[in-house]
Amino acid sequence: MTAPRKIIIANCGGFWGDDPTAARRQVEGGPIDYLVMDYLAEVTMAILQKQRLKRPEAGFATDFLRQLRDTLVPCMEKGIRIISNAGGVNPTQCAREVEKLAAELGVADKVRVGVVLGDDIFGRLDELAEAGEQLEHMETGRPLADVRDEVLSANVYLGAAAVATALDQGANVIISGRVTDTGVTLAPMIHEFGWKADDWDRLAAGIVAGHIIECGTQCTGGNFTDWRLVPSFDCMGYPLVEVSADGTFVVSKHPNTGGMVSVHTVTEQLLYEMGAPEYLAPDCIARFDSIQLDPDGPDRVRVSGIRGQPAPEKLKVSVSFQQGFRAFGRLMISGPDAREKAAKVADALWASVGGADAFDDSKTQLLGFDSCHPSLGDGEPGEVLLQLAVRDADRKKIDSVFAPQVVPKVLSTIPGITYLADQGRPRASDVVGYWPALISREVLDVSVVVGGETVGVPQQAAGSGAPGEPFTPAGVSAPVPDTGETRDVLLSQLCLARSGDKGDTCNVGLLARSPEIYTWIREHITAAFVKRRFAEICRGEVERFEVPNLLALNFLLHESLGGGGTLSLLLDAQGKTYAQYLLASTVTVDAGLLDTITPVAQPVAG
Repeated sequence: MTAPRKIIIANCGGFWGDDPTAARRQVEGGPIDYLVMDYLAEVTMAILQKQRLKRPEAGFATDFLRQLRDTLVPCMEKGIRIISNAGGVNPTQCAREVEKLAAELGVADKVRVGVVLGDDIFGRLDELAEAGEQLEHMETGRPLADVRDEVLSANVYLGAAAVATALDQGANVIISGRVTDTGVTLAPMIHEFGWKADDWDRLAAGIVAGHIIECGTQCTGGNFTDWRLVPSFDCMGYPLVEVSADGTFVVSKHPNTGGMVSVHTVTEQLLYEMGAPEYLAPDCIARFDSIQLDPDGPDRVRVSGIRGQPAPEKLKVSVSFQQGFRAFGRLMISGPDAREKAAKVADALWASVGGADAFDDSKTQLLGFDSCHPSLGDGEPGEVLLQLAVRDADRKKIDSVFAPQVVPKVLSTIPGITYLADQGRPRASDVVGYWPALISREVLDVSVVVGGETVGVPQQAAGSGAPGEPFTPAGVSAPVPDTGETRDVLLSQLCLARSGDKGDTCNVGLLARSPEIYTWIREHITAAFVKRRFAEICRGEVERFEVPNLLALNFLLHESLGGGGTLSLLLDAQGKTYAQYLLASTVTVDAGLLDTITPVAQPVAG
């Protein structure tokens, strides 16, 4: 059989809770070969595990079934294959529900479900520990044994191999647990083009394609720094990748949809949740400092030049564990003098519960004014939402000491205060901690089940295959203008940015608007500069990485998300706002630097 010249892979969701109409719109909007859905994040795995503890038949993303109700029949009619990691911590049950739905919709004879198994190692933790797999915390070095009794789930990040095997076995609806965001996109390429396990450059291209589309509309104009350039946010177009056998691909979207695709929208997404330019995935290491982006017509960006290196020696494991409880209380404080009043209420609340330090962690925030960052101006708000939060190992202390004292402050403190109708007395909720670790590939038992038949998927030994060609990233040589005239400008006039989270670390990718600006930010926007900017938030070190091919710098702000995920008491526990706050910095530059920026025409919504 001759490999196809091109396949079209459509993403229809970047997280559990994304637009439920996206799948149908991707199927109806134009020709596609694959529909891929990414539902899982570290926080999502914790939520699913908590659901399964309450109901054994739960533990998967139920939105997947709602989307299939709209799309399963047309997908079977058009020959579109569906791939999703919606299985969460219970992929087998998810598969059963899909088969029930197929029978209900009258397409049971056309649907062939494949299930990927082997990522869930919760039941093997003690066995693995005895074999030497201590699953030390990647940041602290502590062995998992320290929290073994509190562990709720443990899932290995699998790559594309198992999904590709399911495709080889004829599955047209594939459900997995913790297969990586990029793996669900790479797998169809391996299957269709016959890429080998050590074809590092092509595998890396698939990883990059998956990273670009994994968050849905974040590469088609959503969450975009230059949001005013987006013609319309109505009926946002979700991304497509048109992939050729050589690994080059084009990022696009269906016509007559909202959003936009440009070099800048794609670059921002490439920087999202990025660490070092050597991007580690289970299948290979993708060199993000090799990516070349070029316009390819309206709402089309061609991606090429990607280089890859052998896969990392070990695979990442996501472990969730019980880590106490937390609660939030919220009171609306109106002006005049809203901030001063809010401070008085907060002081009274903490005094009535034995002090803010009576709990393992506590936080006072003013939502709508400075809840994410210090104020950018001196204006007095008309009202603020006072948020008071605690976290503690003792649920009873939260429920009996903190919770009863919040609402009474409406009558016992300042004037102009009320509580939210849907809030009332705060209630403690479980906190599930996140424990990242590494595990040896050879101890895993990965398989796929298709049509009742189980097929083993051997894990390629690290370092096997060809080593790949050496790669040195190209530099940027563009001198900074020197006119002798300086100007104070916002960093947003020089750069775009995107930020995201990995546990308690936030990344902020900074993208220069010209090569000359990149030369300037490389010298002036240092790790120390970013550390000062986030001094009230970032408790750890700031790392900086250069990505010259993208005219970008990437910063990792360690210990900046209040513990991250479900542990954090911060309003923005996922770092979504951090890029905008960095861009609001004022910097002094040579006036000629502004002339290096190519103006972008303001699109008109059609």
